[in-house]
Amino acid sequence: MLIVGLVLAAAAAAFHVFIFALESLKWTEPETRKIFGVASEADAVTMKALAFNQGFYNLFLALTALLGVGFVIIGLTTVGLTLVFAGTGMMLAAALVLVLSDRTKLRAAAMQGTLPLLAIIATAIGVSIG
Repeated sequence: MLIVGLVLAAAAAAFHVFIFALESLKWTEPETRKIFGVASEADAVTMKALAFNQGFYNLFLALTALLGVGFVIIGLTTVGLTLVFAGTGMMLAAALVLVLSDRTKLRAAAMQGTLPLLAIIATAIGVSIG
């Protein structure tokens, strides 16, 4: 079960790297504006600095979880699990903040938070039975 948790943590990290790319690298592109509900290019330009910064938050969460997976793989289990739980826990917390701040963002929050939640559950089960 621990392996399942680590795979889910890596998948959550990959999704957050994707979000980073959208927010920090492709923010003003029409496809990205559509995903985030930004109607005009002018609005996207106005929000670009904020999106750029937010994208890096997502990247750092992803790197935390991926470093944790890597440390578990090389045998540094305590450090690795700490980072996996920290990274996925913060991803899940961010998803909760999103939906609690704006109920219309439930779909986005579910996309952002489902993999981290499953990673946390599977990893915790794997640790408890391992």
